[in-house]
Amino acid sequence: MSLTSEEQKYLLSIAKQSIENGLEGSQADTDSSALPVELERLKNPGASFVTLNKDDQLRGCIGTLEAVRPLHEDVSHNAYNAAFRDPRFMPLTKHEVAQLNVGISYLTAPVPMKNVVTLNDLLDQLQPGEDGLIISEGFRRATFLPSVWEQLPDKQLFVQHLLRKAGISGWSKQIVCERYASFSFTLDWHEIEN
Repeated sequence: MSLTSEEQKYLLSIAKQSIENGLEGSQADTDSSALPVELERLKNPGASFVTLNKDDQLRGCIGTLEAVRPLHEDVSHNAYNAAFRDPRFMPLTKHEVAQLNVGISYLTAPVPMKNVVTLNDLLDQLQPGEDGLIISEGFRRATFLPSVWEQLPDKQLFVQHLLRKAGISGWSKQIVCERYASFSFTLDWHEIEN
């Protein structure tokens, strides 16, 4: 589940390159043939989220919950989308990049939570600081990465905010819960090597 320091550096550089390409008006293209042998594992399918913070405030966060493409391509794709397509924010500008912190979360596959009939069942099973949570009801779906526990350490508030994010008005027996773990790492923009 963890990534080596070399793999982390490479993924951060890919995220930075993708954002720089977007600022120049093009999308990133990741060349798998350019991957050094010691980074071959990044060609395996992987799910990731890329989180951009500016002055300790969220500036964009986009990701995938299921591994649908090679991890290095997923990071490139999500970095571009976090910078330019997060509907909560205006597209990133060149003037903002110097203040950015880039975070990458590498996710395990989501696992359905069993015996969750009531809200209390969910609260009993949740592991603060460890669990990423996906809540679904029909077409409504939302997730919080494990890092969100830093802002919402109370289980009840964590779930209430996630229900609100999903557009679900309250607990029902139709809600499906899945959990996952993540391996996360961040660097300030100027510390990321090209």
